[in-house]
Amino acid sequence: MKTVEYSFFVEEMSCASCVSRVEKALKKIDGVIDVSVNLATEKATVEANTNVQLETLMAAVDKAGYHAVKITEPDIHAQDISKQASIWPIIISVILAIPFVLPMLLEPFGIHWMMPAWLQLVIASVVQFGLGAKFYRSGFNAAKALSGNMDLLVAIGTSAAYGLSLYQLIIGNDDHLYFESSVVIITLILIGKWLESRAKHQTTQAIEALSALRPEVALVRQGDQEISLPISQVKVDDVVVIKPGERIPVDGVVIDGASSCDESMLTGESFPVSKTLNSVVTGGTINGEGLLIVKTTAVQADSTLSKIIAMVESAQAKKAPIQRIVDRISAIFVPVILLIALITLLAWGVISHDWQQALLHAVAVLVIACPCALGLATPTAIMVGTGVAARHGILIKDAEALETLHNINTVAFDKTGTLTIGKPELVELDVMGTETADQILALAASMQAGSEHPLAKAILAKAKSYNYAQNITSVAGSGVMATIDNHEYYLGSLRWMKSLNAYFVDMQDKINELTQKGYTISFLAKQQLENGVVILALFGFADVIKPEAKNAINALHQLNVNTVMLTGDNQQAANYVAQQLNLDKVIAEVLPQDKANYIYQLQKEDQNIKSSNSNHKVAMVGDGINDAPALAAADIGIAMGTGTDVAMHAASITLMRGNLFLIADAIDISRRTYNKIKQNLFWAFFYNLIGIPLAAFGFLNPMIAGAAMALSSVSVVTNALLLKRWQARSGSK
Repeated sequence: MKTVEYSFFVEEMSCASCVSRVEKALKKIDGVIDVSVNLATEKATVEANTNVQLETLMAAVDKAGYHAVKITEPDIHAQDISKQASIWPIIISVILAIPFVLPMLLEPFGIHWMMPAWLQLVIASVVQFGLGAKFYRSGFNAAKALSGNMDLLVAIGTSAAYGLSLYQLIIGNDDHLYFESSVVIITLILIGKWLESRAKHQTTQAIEALSALRPEVALVRQGDQEISLPISQVKVDDVVVIKPGERIPVDGVVIDGASSCDESMLTGESFPVSKTLNSVVTGGTINGEGLLIVKTTAVQADSTLSKIIAMVESAQAKKAPIQRIVDRISAIFVPVILLIALITLLAWGVISHDWQQALLHAVAVLVIACPCALGLATPTAIMVGTGVAARHGILIKDAEALETLHNINTVAFDKTGTLTIGKPELVELDVMGTETADQILALAASMQAGSEHPLAKAILAKAKSYNYAQNITSVAGSGVMATIDNHEYYLGSLRWMKSLNAYFVDMQDKINELTQKGYTISFLAKQQLENGVVILALFGFADVIKPEAKNAINALHQLNVNTVMLTGDNQQAANYVAQQLNLDKVIAEVLPQDKANYIYQLQKEDQNIKSSNSNHKVAMVGDGINDAPALAAADIGIAMGTGTDVAMHAASITLMRGNLFLIADAIDISRRTYNKIKQNLFWAFFYNLIGIPLAAFGFLNPMIAGAAMALSSVSVVTNALLLKRWQARSGSK
């Protein structure tokens, strides 16, 4: 039977349980074969029989309590329809909460002030049923699906505090009101929800940045004419003309011309790649100095860039949000508390026949169980932890990243721009003739003055002085030739020198040594009448290892974290860097489409992990577009702030200073924060375990229950604030 694939957006999802409910609602429809809902992009993909209509699927989503939206244009991602949560409800809620918080701040100074009871009721009603309406909706959806979440706890807990206050107000006992509990809880949770919404929508920017690399038009040769066509109209086997400096619009094979291409988008490496006849070029990369005529081999969805975009989307879909401890417990906690409150009400009513007192005892149970401390336990620790981290240059995108990072036991690194500086430097100069090193540098710099080539910049940076050569000619993919003082000079690759029949002194050992280290080698040669082309000097270029890299790797090993290098560079260069840094494993010559797969393999590997944790959690550190799929596929993606926007959007954590010590710092602050979360949850439940029985047996009235609840909140906040004492390692300051 034929099948059809539908895609549409689903708005108003807030957590992994929302994804689960949407998928369950869609799977119930007869004829649906498979369902995948991506929380990051808010996109649902459904495979179904042809008799299933899109409208039926969208109606099922709406019935489940969410909002389905059609995709009207191709390549429009979630950020185009997802509205950023407004800041105004937060501002209004904070302003309304201030009069409730102010009396508590003034009390230590002997100032006793309280709003009139009727004004408390008005303000609390606006916050509870206006600004807090979303918690009721989400809580109702969770209850309808027979599951519990924090929204349900917030709705029940704040309603209990509000209801008790309203009851006290009605009976004229306005000395014991608890409106401040409901107002402050809702305000804090709204702030957390807003921050989570901002973080979630930022994840889609990785796909947007990748899509921006696609050229909109291509210059297609048709007969004797060259016609500019939209990319959507270019077909396989079309001949495309690519001028110097242009971004290559399609995947293809060079059929004429020679040039060098900047493929850092694809490989992450800084050295341009020579392109001659039959060389493969990739859409999105940048052509260098020569004209290329390319026969198209792949366009649009089949292109390498499109596949990278698809892999980022796929990796984001597979990277399920962490299952929060509170959400797991709340599924049991909420019905248990309701049951205890009901039993308390019935038992006291039947035994004492005083149903008003029975109601107060039942409400006391609900108030002491109000999830104030439970709701504050995680977000306060996370807010303090992320704030401390930010001051040290570690930007953590969301709470899930901070919670997950503590469990990381393997860190995979890209090489160029991450473990290394990211640009070639002249690190070796061997002079063969009578010239001095300064004279050789002056000659080479004269031939490349004004050039933007990375190797030329490396020479110019070392030269103390130079003039401008004459008759400079760039030989695409080989080097440059020029006239200086009526002599012809050549500066370029070994292959080019051999084609010129250049005379080499005995330097094969040096060439082999530098090649094994992964250096890029160039030669300066001179045309002599009597001897032909003679080699004057050998230049060795390398992407230098960052000065803090070795100590940073050692810091990770001290945290019992394995280190792996995952790079598109050649095996020799990768091995040399790995040996210098004492890395545990190296995987070289890896293309972008393979990087994410290697991350999945590392996650599944049954290897001897240094840490005692049996779960194999992998973090990926990178700085280039080529790292985006791997950053998204890893349990945690860590981007260097000195890298591309795409890498930073795809990652969960960004290191703003590009200092490798910050990786160990990030793991350390995550572990300390997670310990605070566990401690806070212990204290939150400790108060409930002690307080609920006391309230149920009548030893706590609602006022004391409210005080105990406030004390539990103070304890978890104070405990979280202890994280401010955390200090980064000396190397990251």
